[in-house]
Amino acid sequence: MIEYDELENRMILKLVYYGPALSGKTTNLLRLHDLLEKQGRGDLTVLDTKDDRTIFFDLLPFFLVAPGGLKIKLKVFTVPGQVKHDATRKAVLQRADGVAFIADSQLSETANNFESFKNLEENLQFVGLDIDKIPLVIQFNKRDLGNIVSEHDVRSTWEPTGIPVFLSSALEGSGVVETFTSLAGHTYDHIDKKYFLKETHGLDRNTFIQQLTRKSHVIPAIKP
Repeated sequence: MIEYDELENRMILKLVYYGPALSGKTTNLLRLHDLLEKQGRGDLTVLDTKDDRTIFFDLLPFFLVAPGGLKIKLKVFTVPGQVKHDATRKAVLQRADGVAFIADSQLSETANNFESFKNLEENLQFVGLDIDKIPLVIQFNKRDLGNIVSEHDVRSTWEPTGIPVFLSSALEGSGVVETFTSLAGHTYDHIDKKYFLKETHGLDRNTFIQQLTRKSHVIPAIKP
């Protein structure tokens, strides 16, 4: 549901981090925000709800300008994880252009991961989006803890779906940028099919991702 103003020649994209309570959605965004260069991101905004919170920030507060003149801004949101805030989840998912599902790697959270992913599918449908068509990546967070689902089990379960899967410890910073980079790349591919970002506006995939992930250390390898 890309927000595109043809008259103003600008586009606003929205990425949403979704998952069960305490899976590390907020930690991912806090860490991502810390890793990016200050001139490339806006301030964090925190919307507190009882026992939970939603945060977001503008990744490109002053717009990325493609060679052809198209201006692009990207907003990144989390949703509250608790079931009682489901109305807020739906509201945040409105007009989403891509989703990162943050699962909790602890074996004790397997059922919660399943219920949350099912809830994501239902809520996407509720707001008029198709989980099979929207850019989607999965991150199994909290790999730094004990008693977690094995990497073999994660990959054997999810890789046959074709959905990109990442292992992460958001608390330590590992896997955070890789998850975001993949989601940004798949979002670019989805938009390019409709708006011809490279052909019409001169913005190729790698440049788009590099502009989003500007930071002081090496950007991870970008894979199609």
